[in-house]
Amino acid sequence: MNALDATGLRVTGANDPQKAFDALARVELVISDCDGTLLHTDKSLGNAAKEAVSALRAAGVRFTVASSRPGKGMRAIVEALAIDLPFAAYNGGKLVDPADWKMLNAHLLSRAAVEAALQSLERDGIDAWVFIDDQWHITNPDGEYVPLERRTVGYDPVVVKRFEDADLDSVEKIVASSKDGDLLTRKNAELDETLKGRAITMRSQAYYLDITHPDANKGAGIREIARLAGVPLENVAVLGDMSNDVAMFDVAGMSIVMGQASEEVQAHATLVSATNDEDGFAMGLNGLLVARKRGQRGV
Repeated sequence: MNALDATGLRVTGANDPQKAFDALARVELVISDCDGTLLHTDKSLGNAAKEAVSALRAAGVRFTVASSRPGKGMRAIVEALAIDLPFAAYNGGKLVDPADWKMLNAHLLSRAAVEAALQSLERDGIDAWVFIDDQWHITNPDGEYVPLERRTVGYDPVVVKRFEDADLDSVEKIVASSKDGDLLTRKNAELDETLKGRAITMRSQAYYLDITHPDANKGAGIREIARLAGVPLENVAVLGDMSNDVAMFDVAGMSIVMGQASEEVQAHATLVSATNDEDGFAMGLNGLLVARKRGQRGV
């Protein structure tokens, strides 16, 4: 038995359990993905998660979130957890200060990248959503995932006849939505090539492909949050479940992936928890607190 066994978490690949345990014990700041990690699949915030965040704070560890959602779509989560640090929206493309809900910075897609992406998605009949500030613009109100997104962000889209009717010079994110996961995988590879240097593409869900500015990624987002919080990256822990979380796994000192994540995503993390519906988020935080307490006792 090793010290990590007491946390309920397991190491990935060739990671050393003792080193992982020691890294957990040094964490000063935790940043979590929302959908598929902090939240259950039905988008609910469970009591176990709330209690874990409260216990984390009581131990002196700070907490905030990073999501592909627009800032307004994160408000209920931020308020429910009394988050006082800046948080990252649009996959790290926008930082928001919850004290006054003002934007700290944002990365906008170029109009040329927006037009190229929309034309490509239209050619393959893929539903597209265009996010400008906190609004999401759609041309197909009957799209299969529109009800889910409405429930997720908590407000209605702006329906336009054509996307050119919106301000395409101020786009923060484009989402391609489809139940055909293989089609989105092919489109991801295609857009990686055609938009190279102008945008990046990431899967935020099996049925969503996000297109953002090259600097709008969760790795860059947590770097800036850690800087603002005055915490070195080696003392930051992140939690996530999808490929858009890999960028923050790759820069944080500690990363915890949910049990339902693909093997490819898990390979980038340090530790694996239970699934989000099995309260893997709470398990991750509680494991961190176990390591912290033992570390303080020198065990």
